[in-house]
Amino acid sequence: MKFGFIAHPTSVTLKRHVKLIDLVNRNIDEQSNGYHEDYWKKQNLVPFTTFDSVISKAGSQCSGIIHYMPLTAEEMLSEHRNVTKRVIEGINDLQSRGAELVGLGGFTGIVGNRGLQTAEKCSIPITTGNSLTAYAAQRNILQAMERLELSPQGIEVAIIGYPGSISLAIAQLLIDKGCHLTLVHRGKSDPDKYLNYLPSQMHSSVTLTNNIEDCYGRIKFYIAATSTGSVIDPARLLSGSIVVDAALPKDVMPTLQPREDILIIDGGLISAGPEVSFGEATKNFAPKKFMNGCLAETIVLTLEQCREDYSLGRILPPERVLNIGQLAEKHGFTTVPMATDGEWITDSHFYGLLRHHRDIQVSLDTSKHLQRTQTISRFRHHINPVMADFYQFNHIERVFHHGSGCQLTDMDGTIYLDFVAGYGCLNTGHNHPKVTKAITDYLSSENPTFVQYVSMPYHASLLAERLAELAPGDLSRVFLSNSGTEAVEAAIKMALAATSTGRLIYCDNGYHGKTLGALSITGRTKHRSEFEPLLPECHEIPFGCLTALEEELQKGDVRAFILEPIQGEGGVLLPPKGYLKEVRRLCTKYNVIMILDEVQTGLGRTGKLFCCEWENVVPDILILSKSLSGGTIPIGATISNPRLWDSAYGSMDRCILHTSTFGGGNLAAATALATLNVIVEENLAANAIAMGEKLKSSLEEIASQYPFIKSVRGMGLMLAIEFSQSFKGSINATAQELAHRLPWNSRETYKMLSDNAKHHMLAAIDAIESNLEDMFSLRFVTKLSQEHNILTFLTANNSRVMRIQPPLVLNSQEALRFISAFDSVCRDMSTFMD
Repeated sequence: MKFGFIAHPTSVTLKRHVKLIDLVNRNIDEQSNGYHEDYWKKQNLVPFTTFDSVISKAGSQCSGIIHYMPLTAEEMLSEHRNVTKRVIEGINDLQSRGAELVGLGGFTGIVGNRGLQTAEKCSIPITTGNSLTAYAAQRNILQAMERLELSPQGIEVAIIGYPGSISLAIAQLLIDKGCHLTLVHRGKSDPDKYLNYLPSQMHSSVTLTNNIEDCYGRIKFYIAATSTGSVIDPARLLSGSIVVDAALPKDVMPTLQPREDILIIDGGLISAGPEVSFGEATKNFAPKKFMNGCLAETIVLTLEQCREDYSLGRILPPERVLNIGQLAEKHGFTTVPMATDGEWITDSHFYGLLRHHRDIQVSLDTSKHLQRTQTISRFRHHINPVMADFYQFNHIERVFHHGSGCQLTDMDGTIYLDFVAGYGCLNTGHNHPKVTKAITDYLSSENPTFVQYVSMPYHASLLAERLAELAPGDLSRVFLSNSGTEAVEAAIKMALAATSTGRLIYCDNGYHGKTLGALSITGRTKHRSEFEPLLPECHEIPFGCLTALEEELQKGDVRAFILEPIQGEGGVLLPPKGYLKEVRRLCTKYNVIMILDEVQTGLGRTGKLFCCEWENVVPDILILSKSLSGGTIPIGATISNPRLWDSAYGSMDRCILHTSTFGGGNLAAATALATLNVIVEENLAANAIAMGEKLKSSLEEIASQYPFIKSVRGMGLMLAIEFSQSFKGSINATAQELAHRLPWNSRETYKMLSDNAKHHMLAAIDAIESNLEDMFSLRFVTKLSQEHNILTFLTANNSRVMRIQPPLVLNSQEALRFISAFDSVCRDMSTFMD
């Protein structure tokens, strides 16, 4: 059986979408067959799409045609008599194309006395789809209550648009569920007239009003289905309110200030489940999600071989509404997922409203599932909603509640092998018992934590002494701060204070932090551009290039040179052998301060306590952070030689030019002392070499089989895998492939575009192809976590480099587990072997 459907645009922009379809279709006809006046004549309906085969979950099959009435709701209402004629003409046209049932979408079913007059004038059955729309809308409000763990019994619901057919049907269904209703109608007619649309036994469950103002201060649940639109002011809604907006045009007024404490549900929408097919040709492009109830009802009735009018007139019998809902579910069409402004609704949307409906206490006794939901919602609403979207898209919206060694356990009880380790913060692993004991011992002894600048802090002094013992050469003056970027800031200020004039030079692709000073010497435009101007007189040179360095130093105006021994966030890039030693020689020759950022490379990560020890280099300033406290308490350290410190701060006027309220706190220092002891006593640097060699050699062997792996590189347990799966030219090739197969001359159409349009199209194509390469790399991260419970991530400056930075307590069994999992993922991703 074949259906026809007359849709219409629900906004001015969607009308322009229909206009675009119409223009393209006419041009295709002309280019395929030559010019003909018929191609450019006025049309009643705009052809949109054809479904050659819809196969339902139950195995039933149908086909269909969708055409557009190119008018908005407002336009149809303003000329409803003319539109009725156009609808009838459209039905007849669809019938001539083989349709045996025609669905009327939205307002095309309202004009002409809600379809009754239309049906009388047509020789095939029609449906407005209002029954399934009503079913879906009432299910939406009930599902919202379920998600809030509320019973519908006794809940007050406002229904806007009563006694319209959809509102009237919803009212009866919700009264049967035990809801009390406030029915908002138009006009000032006798209330009994409106009440009598409902069975007498339901009258005690409703309140009638013609003023929506009566609802705002006391009701939190709304269903709206008017024919006018823009009747609900979202600014007036109580916190926690939920509106199921099933109207076209929308009943919730547009607003420039969206509220996060209410939820507007796109009401009356139906989605086809995975068991429903719209044909293999459109497998990934079929409009299966969030179709309007009108279209879904038309498809369901056709699948049922139903050749009779449906959903006509004001009275939609509740049993017919429930029946069409049951038939829809039988064929795989449901009201889940729900959407808000086209975005899928998740648990976090509802959790944000929970506190407005019932008392939610933050408790460790709360179920792990609820804790996870709460955390995701808090993050989305109060920290970073865009990152929440990123986590969700890449299936990494996890919440961990336990960590030990190289393992993390999430709220669902799944245990993961952690190869991120806080981006180098967890060299001693999660919750190393000796580090944890140092914290608990410190707290139980009631030592004073913050006594800076009114006394000499005991533990901070011990830590400074210990760092001086461990650091290379004569590095012995220590400034303690709270993070790597603060430690970098301290180094910059010391270099500036110790010199009179000149520039700072840094390396392209380097990463030193995101505070303004550190950002000024971070070599990535993406991180810098929104915050410029930054510090003046900062100059970038290529990493690993001694010629470029000496050319700058020869100018005689350089104060300091800052670099990483290995560029971590830059993609774990190693300079040529001997580079660091030559940097030291050149800085000494030209009297330039050498600042070495070992925030990631330090404390055993590369196989020595400090990476500079591989070439016996002693910088003037050494920067540490991340794993200095085992990743438990924020701390950073800027270590310099006494001569430089004296030049910068060696007088009473200058000795406190740079300070930090929390830097040098005793608790952080005591934790760092315990961490250093663990790193040294357990010889974690040696383990980094042993495990790093095992990982690197095995990964290189795997990489040799797969051309989409560009390289495996690194030192110790600071490793990386760079991918190279090029999509360069793929979009252009796709367009070309389609172009010469299509029956119309698309190349000629492209030639007619302006140079400006072509320029922007090409730029967009380049950006998309680049993003596809990033997406390929990110799927390795996703597959490792989803299928093998191993956590990895990409580097900050290069989205095609996957970092391999597990805790330095990694053992052989854990290393072999990663190798096996990575090999498996490579096999899965090897469809294309460029």
